[in-house]
Amino acid sequence: MSARFWFAPFILAITAIAPVHPASPPSAAPAAAQDPATTTTLDDQAELAVTIYNSDIALVRDVRNLQIARGTSDLHFMDIAATVNPATVHFRSLTEPSRVSVVEQNYEYDLLEPEKLLRKYVGREVTLVRTRYEGNTTRDEEVKARLLSYNNAPIWEIGGEIVTGMPASHIKFPELPGNLYSRPTLIWTLDNTGGTRHRVEASYLAGKLSWNADYVLTVARDDKTADVDGWVTVVNGSGTSFKNAKLQLVAGDLNRVRQAIGRMEMDAMRKSVNEAAAPAMSQEAFSDYHLYTLARKTTVNNSETKQVSMLGATAFPVQ
Repeated sequence: MSARFWFAPFILAITAIAPVHPASPPSAAPAAAQDPATTTTLDDQAELAVTIYNSDIALVRDVRNLQIARGTSDLHFMDIAATVNPATVHFRSLTEPSRVSVVEQNYEYDLLEPEKLLRKYVGREVTLVRTRYEGNTTRDEEVKARLLSYNNAPIWEIGGEIVTGMPASHIKFPELPGNLYSRPTLIWTLDNTGGTRHRVEASYLAGKLSWNADYVLTVARDDKTADVDGWVTVVNGSGTSFKNAKLQLVAGDLNRVRQAIGRMEMDAMRKSVNEAAAPAMSQEAFSDYHLYTLARKTTVNNSETKQVSMLGATAFPVQ
């Protein structure tokens, strides 16, 4: 079966000095109000394809179905790889590509941790909970405190007094600061002039994903026949799991433009496969590369080393 491959070129962003325009007159109309942000998670995922190169990098293509408000609004795209390269991120609507454009993009990686949460509350009030022992029983005592500073240790203002070394079994916070996230998140400001229901695609390069092939040859006692098993070992240290993904592996040295600022528009390689007759993994050659496609979808969890059968043969003649 012949195969066709599409290679999207690098789009280089050239920084130029913008001309100076006169200030807008005072009568200029104010900007339109921005709609509340939309959050998308794995619950919206419709397709997932991961192409891993043998140079500790992978191309991730994540397709989701979601609602996008008309006009200008923010989209929080969650459950992405923590090792994403922000310069390679590309977003588009597959439903109406010309109607949805990206105005601004942010990558939020300041993740939620107890110490970071406390530092974000400098100048604000929290509730300190202390355990009191009364005879054979204990009870919790709550104290309202304002965090004045947190360098080596917190400094509190309690009842008009400055207090240090205040022991507390735990601390209650009224809310989660908007600039802390429980997991890595891509945030796009979108301008939508089309419908509200879209099938969107986000693609990006992520690090700490690698693979290698291992082969085991077992020769019979008579040295006339042998069995061979080929395994692909995939290592995922990207910080996220890839569930029910189409898995492809590329062998060959990957050439990348390291100093160019820009984005890559990435399309997954497509191929019709007869599932009934297909081998465990098909192999194709193009240029100096070899592409291996797993015939079925698989899940590669975070911090996991996964082995997938690549080939196998039994009792074949050897010399």
